[in-house]
Amino acid sequence: MPRVLLIGYAPDAVDFSDPGLPPGIDAEKIAAGIEVGLQRMRDRGWQADFCAIRPDETIKEMVKRQLASARYDCVVIGGGVRMSSTHLEEFEVVINAVGEGAPGTPIAFNSRPEDSADAAARWLLRL
Repeated sequence: MPRVLLIGYAPDAVDFSDPGLPPGIDAEKIAAGIEVGLQRMRDRGWQADFCAIRPDETIKEMVKRQLASARYDCVVIGGGVRMSSTHLEEFEVVINAVGEGAPGTPIAFNSRPEDSADAAARWLLRL
Protein backbone atom coordinates (compact mmCIF):
# COMPACT_ATOMS: atom_id res chain seq x y z
CA MET A 1 0.00 0.00 0.00
CA PRO A 2 1.55 3.34 -1.00
CA ARG A 3 2.14 5.90 1.71
CA VAL A 4 1.92 9.61 0.93
CA LEU A 5 3.00 12.59 2.98
CA LEU A 6 1.29 15.95 2.49
CA ILE A 7 3.34 18.89 3.78
CA GLY A 8 1.55 22.17 4.32
CA TYR A 9 1.17 25.06 6.69
CA ALA A 10 -0.90 24.47 9.78
CA PRO A 11 -4.16 26.26 8.97
CA ASP A 12 -3.69 28.67 11.88
CA ALA A 13 -0.17 29.56 10.66
CA VAL A 14 -1.18 30.78 7.19
CA ASP A 15 -0.44 34.42 6.39
CA PHE A 16 -3.87 35.56 5.21
CA SER A 17 -2.47 38.93 4.15
CA ASP A 18 -0.52 37.19 1.34
CA PRO A 19 -1.91 38.55 -1.94
CA GLY A 20 -1.31 35.15 -3.58
CA LEU A 21 -4.08 33.53 -1.54
CA PRO A 22 -7.55 33.17 -3.04
CA PRO A 23 -10.09 35.71 -1.78
CA GLY A 24 -12.21 34.52 1.11
CA ILE A 25 -9.85 31.75 2.23
CA ASP A 26 -9.56 31.20 5.97
CA ALA A 27 -8.12 28.64 8.40
CA GLU A 28 -11.35 26.66 8.53
CA LYS A 29 -11.51 26.28 4.75
CA ILE A 30 -7.87 25.26 4.60
CA ALA A 31 -8.36 22.64 7.34
CA ALA A 32 -11.40 21.24 5.54
CA GLY A 33 -9.48 21.10 2.25
CA ILE A 34 -6.60 19.22 3.89
CA GLU A 35 -9.04 16.66 5.28
CA VAL A 36 -10.66 16.21 1.87
CA GLY A 37 -7.24 15.71 0.27
CA LEU A 38 -6.17 13.15 2.84
CA GLN A 39 -9.48 11.31 2.57
CA ARG A 40 -9.20 11.13 -1.22
CA MET A 41 -5.80 9.48 -0.77
CA ARG A 42 -7.28 6.99 1.69
CA ASP A 43 -10.15 6.33 -0.72
CA ARG A 44 -7.52 5.18 -3.23
CA GLY A 45 -6.23 2.71 -0.67
CA TRP A 46 -3.17 4.73 0.30
CA GLN A 47 -1.90 5.62 3.73
CA ALA A 48 -1.87 9.40 4.09
CA ASP A 49 -0.17 11.62 6.64
CA PHE A 50 -0.10 15.38 7.08
CA CYS A 51 2.96 17.28 8.27
CA ALA A 52 1.77 20.65 9.55
CA ILE A 53 4.54 23.20 9.42
CA ARG A 54 4.84 26.78 10.58
CA PRO A 55 6.76 29.54 8.78
CA ASP A 56 9.61 29.63 11.29
CA GLU A 57 12.89 27.94 12.19
CA THR A 58 11.17 24.63 13.06
CA ILE A 59 10.33 23.69 9.44
CA LYS A 60 13.40 21.60 8.67
CA GLU A 61 13.20 19.65 11.92
CA MET A 62 9.43 19.06 11.57
CA VAL A 63 9.78 17.73 8.00
CA LYS A 64 12.79 15.55 8.77
CA ARG A 65 11.13 14.13 11.91
CA GLN A 66 8.01 13.22 9.92
CA LEU A 67 10.06 11.63 7.13
CA ALA A 68 12.00 9.58 9.70
CA SER A 69 8.76 8.19 11.14
CA ALA A 70 7.78 6.19 8.02
CA ARG A 71 8.89 5.32 4.50
CA TYR A 72 6.95 7.47 2.02
CA ASP A 73 6.36 6.66 -1.62
CA CYS A 74 5.56 10.26 -2.52
CA VAL A 75 5.70 13.65 -0.81
CA VAL A 76 3.14 16.28 -1.82
CA ILE A 77 4.07 19.86 -1.03
CA GLY A 78 1.06 22.08 -0.61
CA GLY A 79 0.35 25.09 -2.77
CA GLY A 80 0.35 27.36 0.27
CA VAL A 81 4.00 26.50 0.85
CA ARG A 82 5.24 26.86 -2.70
CA MET A 83 2.98 29.59 -4.08
CA SER A 84 3.41 32.11 -1.28
CA SER A 85 4.87 35.37 -2.47
CA THR A 86 6.40 36.05 0.93
CA HIS A 87 7.74 32.66 2.04
CA LEU A 88 10.15 31.56 -0.69
CA GLU A 89 12.87 30.77 1.85
CA GLU A 90 10.55 28.42 3.74
CA PHE A 91 9.71 26.62 0.48
CA GLU A 92 13.43 26.11 -0.13
CA VAL A 93 13.84 24.71 3.39
CA VAL A 94 11.01 22.22 2.77
CA ILE A 95 12.45 21.07 -0.57
CA ASN A 96 15.91 20.59 0.90
CA ALA A 97 14.59 18.82 4.00
CA VAL A 98 12.68 16.35 1.80
CA GLY A 99 15.80 15.80 -0.30
CA GLU A 100 17.84 15.06 2.83
CA GLY A 101 15.20 13.09 4.71
CA ALA A 102 13.81 11.02 1.83
CA PRO A 103 16.35 10.95 -1.00
CA GLY A 104 14.93 9.61 -4.23
CA THR A 105 11.31 9.97 -3.12
CA PRO A 106 9.14 11.64 -5.75
CA ILE A 107 7.90 15.13 -4.89
CA ALA A 108 4.55 16.31 -6.21
CA PHE A 109 2.82 19.66 -6.00
CA ASN A 110 -0.87 20.31 -5.49
CA SER A 111 -2.67 23.48 -6.47
CA ARG A 112 -5.10 23.27 -3.55
CA PRO A 113 -5.47 20.79 -0.67
CA GLU A 114 -8.34 18.93 -2.33
CA ASP A 115 -6.25 17.84 -5.34
CA SER A 116 -3.38 16.36 -3.31
CA ALA A 117 -4.36 12.79 -4.27
CA ASP A 118 -4.24 13.68 -7.96
CA ALA A 119 -0.79 15.24 -7.49
CA ALA A 120 0.51 12.09 -5.77
CA ALA A 121 -1.10 9.84 -8.38
CA ARG A 122 0.92 11.49 -11.15
CA TRP A 123 4.03 10.04 -9.52
CA LEU A 124 2.73 6.87 -7.88
CA LEU A 125 1.37 5.60 -11.19
CA ARG A 126 4.87 5.95 -12.69
CA LEU A 127 6.48 3.70 -10.07
